[in-house]
Amino acid sequence: MKDIHTDALMIAGKAYNSRLLVGSGKYRDLAQTRAATDAAGADIITVAIRRVNIGQHKGEPSLLDVLPPDQYTILPNTAGCYNAEDAVYTLQMARELLGGHKLVKLEVLGDEKTLFPHMPETLKAAERLVKDGFDVMVYCSDDPIQARILEQIGCVAVMPLASLIGSGMGILNPWNLSLIIEQATVPVLVDAGVGTASDAAIAMELGCDGVLMNSAIALAQDPVRMAGAMRLAVQAGREAFLAGRMPKRFAASPSSPTSGRIA
Repeated sequence: MKDIHTDALMIAGKAYNSRLLVGSGKYRDLAQTRAATDAAGADIITVAIRRVNIGQHKGEPSLLDVLPPDQYTILPNTAGCYNAEDAVYTLQMARELLGGHKLVKLEVLGDEKTLFPHMPETLKAAERLVKDGFDVMVYCSDDPIQARILEQIGCVAVMPLASLIGSGMGILNPWNLSLIIEQATVPVLVDAGVGTASDAAIAMELGCDGVLMNSAIALAQDPVRMAGAMRLAVQAGREAFLAGRMPKRFAASPSSPTSGRIA
């Protein structure tokens, strides 16, 4: 069995110990954000540049005060962007604020009700960002064709939604996820829709390389405890995937040997 401590997640040529990525929004305060992040054991923390201060608002508390970039990989994202132009500008600003940081998460939303990805604008933004030297992780629909196009553009990870952002509905279409995983040569991470630990474990058992979540932890009654549960679920799901589950059968099969038994 592969040791979880040496089973690194590789993104854009860099190894990460944790396959659980977490968001930084919706917490009670910055102290709770740090406590939950530590409980999750996360290396990569997403930051909505349009909603969270990482230095663009002088004199206000900064997320980087509690999650310093020398301890965590800050992953700026474009939450709240509804067109390619805004998304590209937002990540260019993030690169300046973070001293040339290249790894980013692109998401371009279609509308405020569903927060479903706007794929034409996402493709347009991805092309521009890759050409501009960014390492792009991209939120996308669970469409194998769209995922393949994003990989061909040069995105370093594809991040199909499991269900709507913040819905907690879990993985609604495991078959599409499996098709994306089967064809991908870059990491595939479930993004959006995870509600509890079993959802995270299922994503990993399907063969996803990682899971990103925010609401499932931050909106739990005990966010820090839930973060710890998610950490264990991702690890357990990964181990189960590596171990290879038994085949499903339509008939019972005794657990003990039947040969040589006493009549």
